Amino acid sequence: MVVTMHFWNPRLVQYFVRNFSLWSMKKDPYLESALSKNRRWIVNNQIKNIILRCPDQVATVRFIQKKFKTLDLQGKALNWLKKYPCCFQVYLQGDEYYCQLTKRMMGLVEEEESVKDMQEPVFVERLAKLLMMSSNKRLNVVKLNELKRNLGFPDDYLIRLVPKYSDMFQIVNYSGRRSSMEIELVSWNPDLAVSAIEASAHNQGTEPCFTCSLPSTWVKSWERFHEFNATPYISPYFDSKGLVEGSKEMEKRTVGLVHELLSLTLWKKASIAKLGHFQREFVLPEKLNVLLLKHPGIFYVSNKYQIYTVLLREGYNEQGLVDKDPLVVVKEKFGELMQEGLHEYNCRRHLVNLEKKKKKGMVLGRPNEGKDRSSEMSDPDDQGDRGGLFDPEERKRFYKVLFDDGA
Repeated sequence: MVVTMHFWNPRLVQYFVRNFSLWSMKKDPYLESALSKNRRWIVNNQIKNIILRCPDQVATVRFIQKKFKTLDLQGKALNWLKKYPCCFQVYLQGDEYYCQLTKRMMGLVEEEESVKDMQEPVFVERLAKLLMMSSNKRLNVVKLNELKRNLGFPDDYLIRLVPKYSDMFQIVNYSGRRSSMEIELVSWNPDLAVSAIEASAHNQGTEPCFTCSLPSTWVKSWERFHEFNATPYISPYFDSKGLVEGSKEMEKRTVGLVHELLSLTLWKKASIAKLGHFQREFVLPEKLNVLLLKHPGIFYVSNKYQIYTVLLREGYNEQGLVDKDPLVVVKEKFGELMQEGLHEYNCRRHLVNLEKKKKKGMVLGRPNEGKDRSSEMSDPDDQGDRGGLFDPEERKRFYKVLFDDGA
């Protein structure tokens, strides 16, 4: 549909918001960079888990290749694994290539498990908080499993936590269907019914309120933020049954709830689609993304790799994540090991290419000093951000009408 911008009016803006469900914000280079760095880590972490689940923790490369579609990867698994020699040890036995984790990688796996053991009380609190925010104080296990890695939960969290803390949790299945199994809160703990915003306000001796992380040039967005923030904060642990759907109070409570959900995650971010699966449990609006886009000072929405993700702006600065969970620290060591292996791989490939050119008698120019870093950041395997749903210029014009300062 072609729209002449001279005829745009508030009704037309509402039409776009109502009918085109997903838009991305004006790109923030630091937050987009954080998402780019996470991409390789996520893929290799999944490969690591695949290998750990195999007999003797050894997988055939052919088996990993079959899993590439579920990892949203293209190309040859063998080539990908060889890029990370510090993480994956690939060897040929007979006519079959096999892959196992390196000793250094296994050391990080053991360290991660040790941290998870120590973090058990934190996992219990996170799970309890999630249940306390839900409308019926219970959550579907299948849905919760989609967020377990965001929250840092171990794979066996059901077996590990629920029986051990039977005074807090129980497994229920009121319909009898296997997919309907739920975790239910047994007892309410008022000490846990304190949001991250309320805890911060208490420490500072101020009233609880949201913070805005936008440039001062976003004048209109700042004005809207101050207007939104002027009304009293509503805790996500407050029962929403007394609030009217579509009211300002309900919006305030929903924004606080999403803020709290993201605060509980390791990376202060989550897939909008996964959050949307909890629409009924957390009383979220049908088009959650539209609500998030109304509050660009609190949330950042990106469509990096065509996966719509919401980040908590205050959780990041120019250096990356502000407060790092102990699990994040371990996972970053994994990232450093990945980077070391990729650097080693790029150096070897560069030397091989030099030898080939020398044999062909080619005149060589001065190599790019930033070769390794640029290769890491611009590898074709990472180039999944193919833009939004519409022409970028059209999207800018839309935001200029909607936000006045977003274009």
